[in-house]
Amino acid sequence: MRVSVHPGRPELGAAAAMEAAERLRAACAIQGAATLVIATGASQFEVLGALAAAADVPWGAITIFHLDEYVGLPADHPASFRRFLRERFIDRLPARPAAFHGIDGAAPAAAECRRLASLVPAAAFDLALIGIGENAHVAFNDPPADFDTTAAYLAVVLDEACRRQQVGEGWFPDLAAVPTTAISMSVRRILATRTLICSVPDGRKAEAVRASLEGPVTPAVPASILRRHPDCRVHLDRASAALLRPATRDAGPAPDEAP
Repeated sequence: MRVSVHPGRPELGAAAAMEAAERLRAACAIQGAATLVIATGASQFEVLGALAAAADVPWGAITIFHLDEYVGLPADHPASFRRFLRERFIDRLPARPAAFHGIDGAAPAAAECRRLASLVPAAAFDLALIGIGENAHVAFNDPPADFDTTAAYLAVVLDEACRRQQVGEGWFPDLAAVPTTAISMSVRRILATRTLICSVPDGRKAEAVRASLEGPVTPAVPASILRRHPDCRVHLDRASAALLRPATRDAGPAPDEAP
C-alpha cells in the first residue's frame, strides 16, 4: 500500500486523478481497452472533476462500472448515485465511454445483482476509484463486511453510522429519509482490480483511516482489507491523516508534506 498525504482536497483530487488517467492510458495502450469502477460521494468530488478534465484519456475505449446505489431511490433523486455519476462525471467527459453500467436501484435488488454480475469481466478490472466511509466501509459493505462472498454484487443492509454519514454530507434531510438497503459491489470483486486508488479527505474520516491503515485486518473494519491488495494507492489530506503514525504517513514514495 502506498500512502500520500496532500495539503488539502484540491491537491488530493488532482493527484488521484493524475494517477487514474495514467493507469487508464497505459491499460488502453497495452490492451486496446480498459475497465474502470467509480465510487460516488463527497470524497470523490475533486477526483472525478479532475479526471473528467484530464487530457488524452481514450474514453471511447473505457467501460465504466458503478460501485453502489441505494435500493428504491429513483434516478432523479438528488441523492441518487446514478444521477451523481451522470452529472458530475459521465456528462462532463469529452467523449462517450465505451459503456457505462449503472446500477438501477429501482429494480428488484436480486434481479439487478444478477444482471450486473453478468456484465462484469471474467478478468480483473483495470482500475477502481474508491473511498472509505466514516464507519470504514468500502462501497456499501458496512461492518461486519463479508470478505468471503464470491458474488460480484449483493444487496446489503446499511448500518446507522453509514446512514448518518449521508445525512451529515447533506444528501438527505434526516435519518428517516435515508434508505436502509443498497446494492453494492462485493469486497472480493473490488479487490479483483489491478489498481485501487482510494481517496479519503476530511477530518471526520480520520479515525476510520487510522483503523483501516494501522489496526487489524478484520471485517469489523472493512477498509482494512485494502492492505492485502498488491497495488492500492491511498490519497489523504492533512485532516484525514491526522491520527496516523509518522511511519504510516511516510508509506508513499513522495508525500506532499513532511510528517
